[in-house]
Amino acid sequence: MGYYILAIMIIGLDQISKWMIVSNMKLGESIPVIDQLLYITSHRNSGAAWGILQGQMWFFYLITVFVIIFIIYYLHKYAKGKLLFSTSLALMLGGAIGNFIDRLFRKEVIDFIDVKIFSYDFPIFNVADSSLTIGVILLIIVMFLEERKEKKEQ
Repeated sequence: MGYYILAIMIIGLDQISKWMIVSNMKLGESIPVIDQLLYITSHRNSGAAWGILQGQMWFFYLITVFVIIFIIYYLHKYAKGKLLFSTSLALMLGGAIGNFIDRLFRKEVIDFIDVKIFSYDFPIFNVADSSLTIGVILLIIVMFLEERKEKKEQ
């Protein structure tokens, strides 16, 4: 049950941060947090990561609903009692729902975290994207640990 609380917290943080951006910044406006590294930049994305598949909302609706159902199924069927696994799925669930809310009600995703490392300007992202990324990384770690455990048992 704690994994749903984590997912709800991610959704809340994501939606509050996006509301603050939309309410207080003009599209394209950028505020330096750490000059030459981190900026808060008001950006919109009607596609997926890095702006791919722009304007394909029905595709995103279908995929996201499928992913949410899949994650909830895995949470109930396989992740009970497995802290790292359930945490990874909860982070992905919160991130998926956070961006789904944007697509459903705004027809675009609000992005605002703008990172520039050396001369590379990383694609602008949001809390939901961060949660999804961390969740996937944790899932890869879980899979690696499980595979290692299975090899050890053989």
